[in-house]
Amino acid sequence: MTRSTGVDFLDFDSLLTDEERLARDTVRRFVDDKVKPIIEECHEEGRFPIELVPDMAALGLFGATLDEFGLPGLSNVAYGLIMQELERGDSGLRSFVSVQSALVMYPISTFGSPEQKERWIPPLAAGEAIGCFGLTEPDFGSNPGAMRTKARRDGDAWVIDGAKQWITNGSLADVAVVWARTDEGIRGFLVEKGTPGYTTRDQHGKFSLRASVTSELGFQDCRVPAANLLPGSAGLKSPLMCLNQARYGIAWGGLGAAMDCYDTALAYAKERIQFQGQPIASHQLVQDKLVWMLSEITKGQFLVLQIGRLKDAGRVKHAQISLGKRNNVWVARECAKLARELLGANGIVNDYPVIRHMLNIESVYTYEGTHDMHNLIIGEAITGIPAFDPPARSGDRRPEPARSSR
Repeated sequence: MTRSTGVDFLDFDSLLTDEERLARDTVRRFVDDKVKPIIEECHEEGRFPIELVPDMAALGLFGATLDEFGLPGLSNVAYGLIMQELERGDSGLRSFVSVQSALVMYPISTFGSPEQKERWIPPLAAGEAIGCFGLTEPDFGSNPGAMRTKARRDGDAWVIDGAKQWITNGSLADVAVVWARTDEGIRGFLVEKGTPGYTTRDQHGKFSLRASVTSELGFQDCRVPAANLLPGSAGLKSPLMCLNQARYGIAWGGLGAAMDCYDTALAYAKERIQFQGQPIASHQLVQDKLVWMLSEITKGQFLVLQIGRLKDAGRVKHAQISLGKRNNVWVARECAKLARELLGANGIVNDYPVIRHMLNIESVYTYEGTHDMHNLIIGEAITGIPAFDPPARSGDRRPEPARSSR
């Protein structure tokens, strides 16, 4: 098997610490050795490679930036490089780790009680438990503030009614972090598998993220103990903090998909012989496509590195994360398109990873805030004027992008 050496045109590696390079290289080997050999089959069968969970846990990939309970406490840059390499394997695999880490372990660590942390963080880190994040609803993706799922106090319990849609890991999850409207505002709850009134149903017919489980969550008179409320959660800001963690990882992940498409296209162009026995890489139009891909990937690397450094310094702003997600997923989408063109008919078969990345990126382009919603976030940051349509009424919080398509 040919091992990936990565894409590094401007000595990007020199800006990384030894720990960051080690984290990336470790996951790169894992992807080459364990993911690449099986991922096309998983995509074709529409199944998540659950057999890889123990290996990912052994590598410390779940909750890698946390430092409690013996977790690695890696830098955000190291975490981003992990996401990059996982998505080089497949968006579904990166989504799994992103949800487990940024959308389940992070809110439990940030908003949870000591008892909740003790109960869930160690088994989630060990891969002995799987989590999911329930925010997006069937009718509300980009505007989670309009959620209809409600929770009401009833004695020593909360009763939840509603539905969530496009939820990664939904039917696999042992615990769901569920956001619901209450008389106290939007709060987070831990709902365990098997709780009466809690059901899951998988989404079928997907042409994208086929190596990932996507589900609908249903709640009908679903009664959870009062102790399952995340005590530190308060308002819409809490789930949006979680989304910022996930969007940051996606900004790196998009580069991984783009790199795999570029590497595949470059190797193919150098080997594919046409017209007087010359490789197609000798033609100007082909080189133009390859140079565009390399140029945009390179710019994207330095963009997310700076965002990661700001995040590690505690100075990153949500609009900066939006810029990273918006740009790098767009780059991945364009690289997949150009690679497909360069491979011709071979670009649509699973002998090559390009069409799989191309299909996956359509979901990544939409979830965790659509491309257009991130435009509006960045636009407000630079002008000071919110341009959401319809505009929020005085006293209302503007719409915020959520997980609209998982």
